[in-house]
Amino acid sequence: MFFRKASYFSDHLLSHPRRILIVRFSAVGDVIHTLPLLAALRTRFPHAEIAWLIEEKTSKLLLGHWALDRLIIVRKNWTKSWSEIAFLRKRLQMFAPDITIDVQGLFKSSFAAWLSGAKCRIGFGGIDGREGSQWFNNYRIIPNAEHIIDRNLCLLEPFGVYGSSIDFDLPECEMDRRSAFHLLNREGLHGHFAILNVGAGWESKRWRENRYAEVAQYLLTQWNLPSLIVWAGDEEQKMAETVVQSANGAAFIAPPTTLGELAALARMATIFIGSDTGPLHIAAAVGTSCLGLYGPMPAKRNSPYGIQCRFIQKQTLENNRRIRPHRAPRTLMDAIDTETVCNMCDEMLAQILSNDTSLPIQEIKENNPLKKRKAA
Repeated sequence: MFFRKASYFSDHLLSHPRRILIVRFSAVGDVIHTLPLLAALRTRFPHAEIAWLIEEKTSKLLLGHWALDRLIIVRKNWTKSWSEIAFLRKRLQMFAPDITIDVQGLFKSSFAAWLSGAKCRIGFGGIDGREGSQWFNNYRIIPNAEHIIDRNLCLLEPFGVYGSSIDFDLPECEMDRRSAFHLLNREGLHGHFAILNVGAGWESKRWRENRYAEVAQYLLTQWNLPSLIVWAGDEEQKMAETVVQSANGAAFIAPPTTLGELAALARMATIFIGSDTGPLHIAAAVGTSCLGLYGPMPAKRNSPYGIQCRFIQKQTLENNRRIRPHRAPRTLMDAIDTETVCNMCDEMLAQILSNDTSLPIQEIKENNPLKKRKAA
């Protein structure tokens, strides 16, 4: 690893910071990938005041996090208004951080760090320091890790933090947990079930609805495991409805859920299946066994993190800079066939259920609310 240190940064500033500002505005998955950095930072500096600058949509993920002292929330397009820039500058300078950590590596994140007035502004160098962010960040790190979580943790090396444990500690709200229980009880989903997340922010990351339906049917037939289809937004709702209709009674559609409710449902699920998107990483963060389906983005860098997680990737755009990932053809995802996904589910579920002593596998296979409904 290589990093550049400005001569006026004292060792005392890096070893005894009073106030630290993390800058990571969005998106859901990226915020999840930054949580281990927050936890490691709190462990290293138990008495420092730590704030996080974040956009409103994703801020709810952090409410109540034990390692965080305050949230500074901005709207998405704050850089387009001089008055909002001035107001944010005032708020940041009232916090008066000694050090900022720009995890996003973009112009707006590094600019916000600079607006804070912090003397030491840590950010990425090399290809990870994008959109001129290296002009505003004056302590630049070139990470030597592969996965994005490990790359983020490299930003803590100036503090002497190396090889930190990975702790997400995603907060759990009692109201969200009750909502999740109510949903499952209403649908008769007691015990083991799967969650399938059919949507993604980019069309190039989406797997076909008919293939999700085939997986849902397989899970029901082979494992007696009903599937709950989660979604966000009108377009994803239509996709989810298509999956449910094509699954021939093997799946339920979830109602609209908040991020907190989704996390609560994921905590209760046996397995979570989806493409590279925020809900997949939420499920991994709460310890659920996850199967990620990957196309344009390299899975080794962006896969769900944890020994309980797996991924499938047949084709990728890695090292191909002629095509932007969000404009990649869907053939990358289409290369993932249903049989491969079902085989991986077999491998994962055999391990998951063999380790679960609360219910014998045979009883799981016989105790299914969907079959009871059909019989009725």
